[in-house]
Amino acid sequence: MALNSASHNIPGEKTGPATGQPPSVSQETSSALLDASKKDAVGQQAPGQDGGDKSAGKKVKTEKELEKERQKAEKAKKFAEKQAKKQAQPEQPSKNKEKKPEGKKPEARPKYVEETPLGEKKILKPLDDAERKAYIPGVVESAWYPWWEKQGFFKPDYKQDSLKISEKGAFTIVIPPPNVTGALHCGHAIATAVQDTLIRWSRMKGYTTLYVPGCDHAGIATQTVVEKMLQRREGKSRHDLGRQKFIERVQLWKEDYHNNITRVLKRMGASFDWTREAFTMDENLSVAVMESFVRLHDEGYIYRSNRLVNWCVQLNTALSNLEVDNKELEGRTLLDVPGYERKVEFGVITHFCYPLEEGGGKIEVATTRPETMLGDTGIAVHPDDKRYKHLVGKNAKHPFVDRLLPIIADEYVDPEFGTGAVKLTPAHDPNDFNLGQKHNLAFINILNDNGTMNQHTGKFEGQKRFDARYTVVDELTKLGLYVKKESNPMKIPLCSRSNDVVEPVIRPQWWMKMKELAEPAINAVRDGDIKIRPESAEKMYLRWMENINDWCLSRQLWWGHQIPAYFVELEGEKGDDSDNNLWVTGRTEQEAREKAEKKFPNKKISGLRRDEDVLDTWFSSGLWPFSVHKWPKNTIELEKLFPTSILETGWDIIPFWVSRMVFLSLKLTGQVPFREVYCHSLIRDSEGRKMSKSLGNVIDPVDIMDSISLDDLHAKLLTGNLDPKEVKNATNYQKKTFPQGIPECGADALRFSLVKYTTGGGDINLDVKVIEADRRFCNKIYQATKYVLGKLEPGWQPQAAPKKTGKESLPERWILSKYNTAVEDIDHALQTRYFSRAAGLLYSYFYDCLCDVYIENSKVIISDGTPSERTSAVETLYTTLEGGLKLLSPFMPFLSEELWQRLPRRHGDTTESITIASFPTHDPEMDDFQSEAAYDLILGCSKGIRSLMSEYSIKDEGEAFVQALDSASYSTAREQVSSIRALAGKGMSSISILSPEQSPPTGCAVFAVSASAAVFLKVEGRVDPEKEIEKAQTKMKQASEGAAKQKKMLEGEDFRAKGSDAVLKIEEQKLKDLETECRSFERSIAQFQEMRLKG
Repeated sequence: MALNSASHNIPGEKTGPATGQPPSVSQETSSALLDASKKDAVGQQAPGQDGGDKSAGKKVKTEKELEKERQKAEKAKKFAEKQAKKQAQPEQPSKNKEKKPEGKKPEARPKYVEETPLGEKKILKPLDDAERKAYIPGVVESAWYPWWEKQGFFKPDYKQDSLKISEKGAFTIVIPPPNVTGALHCGHAIATAVQDTLIRWSRMKGYTTLYVPGCDHAGIATQTVVEKMLQRREGKSRHDLGRQKFIERVQLWKEDYHNNITRVLKRMGASFDWTREAFTMDENLSVAVMESFVRLHDEGYIYRSNRLVNWCVQLNTALSNLEVDNKELEGRTLLDVPGYERKVEFGVITHFCYPLEEGGGKIEVATTRPETMLGDTGIAVHPDDKRYKHLVGKNAKHPFVDRLLPIIADEYVDPEFGTGAVKLTPAHDPNDFNLGQKHNLAFINILNDNGTMNQHTGKFEGQKRFDARYTVVDELTKLGLYVKKESNPMKIPLCSRSNDVVEPVIRPQWWMKMKELAEPAINAVRDGDIKIRPESAEKMYLRWMENINDWCLSRQLWWGHQIPAYFVELEGEKGDDSDNNLWVTGRTEQEAREKAEKKFPNKKISGLRRDEDVLDTWFSSGLWPFSVHKWPKNTIELEKLFPTSILETGWDIIPFWVSRMVFLSLKLTGQVPFREVYCHSLIRDSEGRKMSKSLGNVIDPVDIMDSISLDDLHAKLLTGNLDPKEVKNATNYQKKTFPQGIPECGADALRFSLVKYTTGGGDINLDVKVIEADRRFCNKIYQATKYVLGKLEPGWQPQAAPKKTGKESLPERWILSKYNTAVEDIDHALQTRYFSRAAGLLYSYFYDCLCDVYIENSKVIISDGTPSERTSAVETLYTTLEGGLKLLSPFMPFLSEELWQRLPRRHGDTTESITIASFPTHDPEMDDFQSEAAYDLILGCSKGIRSLMSEYSIKDEGEAFVQALDSASYSTAREQVSSIRALAGKGMSSISILSPEQSPPTGCAVFAVSASAAVFLKVEGRVDPEKEIEKAQTKMKQASEGAAKQKKMLEGEDFRAKGSDAVLKIEEQKLKDLETECRSFERSIAQFQEMRLKG
């Protein structure tokens, strides 16, 4: 039994009988098909008219048919003679056998030159010229975007004097701003594809839409790149230039990369309103940043404090958690660390002893960072640990500095780990920091900003931190305090920018109090004001917000928003930089001075010193949804287009960005920033590995759209800082995955594939072959449109509205109902954010319904039907294609525009572009589920016959039996037997229709069409029964397992509780079909067993 899916070949290409388009039909079957199409789907027919009357006399062949047979026999004779002559000649050995090429390289074609002036409407050339015979993405996708932009189609106030919101409402998305540091990757591409699909769909549905573009200044990433470039090209540091000159240099550098980002976004067809483009450091957003900081400081949410931060020695700045990668080590490992000639040892735990202050005893502790013992200020044990109870309250002596270490008891300590005694370094460890605060221990910083040991480390002062790691152990050994070291699994925090080992360091920084701000942000999600999809992303958001810590805002950089805070210098006093009371904020220095004078009325202020640090990039990004609308000004955009409709982003930045936008918006505007958050999956390579520059497996979306050779892919690996070992691995991966490079797939195929990948579930293993397949899908639509255009007479115009006339044949009623269902289902899938389902429905409609079935059937009606039948068929072709292109437009804007512009318009339709056309709406009058079921039965039966003929290699004299399993199916099959015969292909001598009560003859193979019908093909005498029994048993086992699994799912309480009635109905039908399949196999096995007994 064959269960092949429908063919996905390009129209006009031949396919095998098992899976392909129905073969071309003879004049006889053409007439039969036309005759059948005029009849109703159900009804009674006189006995003997079902094509299975064996008593009928044998058909007399015409002279034309006899002549064809004679020519065929003559050709076969000549071929046999040629083969015999070839075999008679001895084979000549080949001296130089050519090696078979590994694969066919794509043919090079001349570079396409677009003749349309920039910004003008595209000049449409004939579809039969060399560049348009087949679908070429670069040809189809040229010229449209500049015209769309010039016409203002992407503006919310298109063709309006002022911004007015439509009756439907507004639909707004702000782009998650890409870092201005470099090229866009496939993660940006999937976000753009999904966001723009939503925007275009909403625009076509009549909403006032706005899609805001922009970039993030990416403080640490940008500064790092520019500093490296300065050093490499000019041998200078930022300090050589000075702050202002350095910032100017970064601005120049930023422009180049910004232009590249803009170019790629336009290349993908993203329908942004570029007149509203934003940048996190432009004037409007800088005002918003300053206003937010001053306002939050004045209200007491922002404060100055000495606390632990992630410190990158190489970059000399604090880092956010997002900029720290944790490297897992299984045990002892030597790692390269920037600034060190030799590798540094990690993944070991070192045991040593502290001498006790009294009694001459020792207490043994263990650490993975021996150098930090220079900052130890205490030792902790568990209060119930009998080994140390007698030591609680006493002191140990530090061997290298004049310091006593109190021994404290705390339930935090795990007595089973290490020695059960924990050394405490509150200024350099997050856990120790908390214990230090709890037990009032001293906080002693032992590191300078450059990673050398400072004045608190005695004789180790000036040593680099990891050099001190070894010298500390050496000195402990000399004193007899060193015990041992053991391999130990651990995590090493690495700076994602410099690959340096991150140090927890205590520094005076600006912090934001989070508990009070988090509460309304949690409630906004729990109360449904913001919906986060999928559910796992919502759980992540709530888990983060419920356990949130205060946010470190300071970064020791020059590129970014300089913190508007001023240290007040009082005459005659030496103030502490970490003293929150000695700081004021202001939108200007004058405002800050006035605040200082008011704060210290009886003291003389000798000066104000502005903090040189800048704000964490996420601070300005957190204001993005409303700062792009020029908040804190009261603009019309804020009034009418805010809150935004949806935020589409990756789940990995929920804690760092999404959560901050929510609490900042609620605090500063009183509104949520968006109504919905949709998190797409993370993209991995085809082998499931994370796409990373360090692995060399990142795919540039431009290379997918425009093509790239394998040699050029290899060359790209050499332009970065990839490790030589990884270059080799990446080169091998490219050879295996892209042996001929990446062909030109175009923006539409890329967009469609990425949307199709978007399930809201697990990660995506991106395979370029999938995008290549969707490029062929584009070609399928392209060729289908060419076919329809070829059937339209000059001056032909469709009827005023896409309505049924009542004259439609069964195939027409079928395709119109399928189209109408697709309209409803695709719209619903987009509304409920089932993007993958929406794309799949669209694919199925075009491929399985319009192209592979109706277009093929229309050829016979248009060529041989009556004028009335031809008119109706063409009208249906237009309705189902034009509507299909509108369904396609949000997903594939270029192809849909190119093809739609070539179609004639309905009377009174003056729409300029499919971009602003109306999205199709469901019309209940077009629903015809009876005709759908009837024609699906016919298609299923004909497919079953073709599959069996192919599976058993039967070329002629085929005898088929269609057994209807209910009365309605029996009536339909009898009525449409001519259609079944026509679509079943050549080689059939008879097709008989059996009622539910009749039994098929013995010696047949079976194909289960559905729960309504099964097809039997006479194979007795043509197959080995033993082998067929074995095959059928295997297939029956698979069907039985599938039915059991389906039954279990349907019986599950969760499924029935959550599933809609429509979904339940579909799944129940699947079970019925599987059970029917099992019964059919049982019957088939019984038949083969009978054949075996006869044999």
